[in-house]
Amino acid sequence: MSRVAKVPVDLPKGVEFNLSGTTVSVKGSQGSMSMELNSEVELKQEENSLTVGPRSGSRFSNAMAGTTRALLANMVQGVSEGFEKKLELVGVGYRAQAQGNKLNLTLGFSHPVVYDVPEGISVETPSQTEVLVKGKDKQKVGQVAAEIRRYRPPEPYKGKGVRYSDERVVLKEAKKK
Repeated sequence: MSRVAKVPVDLPKGVEFNLSGTTVSVKGSQGSMSMELNSEVELKQEENSLTVGPRSGSRFSNAMAGTTRALLANMVQGVSEGFEKKLELVGVGYRAQAQGNKLNLTLGFSHPVVYDVPEGISVETPSQTEVLVKGKDKQKVGQVAAEIRRYRPPEPYKGKGVRYSDERVVLKEAKKK
């Protein structure tokens, strides 16, 4: 059995879990999420924890058990606490400004970049050089942060660009004469 699937998913207070057929739904303070269960996986609820296990001993069934457990844990954390990614803008004149569901970025191009924020994600700018991407869906938060970063990834000589707050950019040495 998958090592990941052996660990039970704990349900914190205020999180409701519902299993109807093959659809799993989780509801919490941040909203609700649902997903379809694979037919190779069985799910058991014991008081305030969920255990995921494979239906058969096949390799695919074991893999799906671990994947399903990880997705369930992310759903539970998403509806209770939410996820966030922090981006930093490094460079002279690089600025960000959130206006409703749009993010205006000035990244050294001849034109401003306007990013339309998808539904279910919120973007905040605590300062002109910081962008906070928040939401309940871990995959969507990471995707939005990656799309914003893609406009101007950090370059290796001066380190200018959009980077994650915990990202370490290794600078190359300049050309010698």
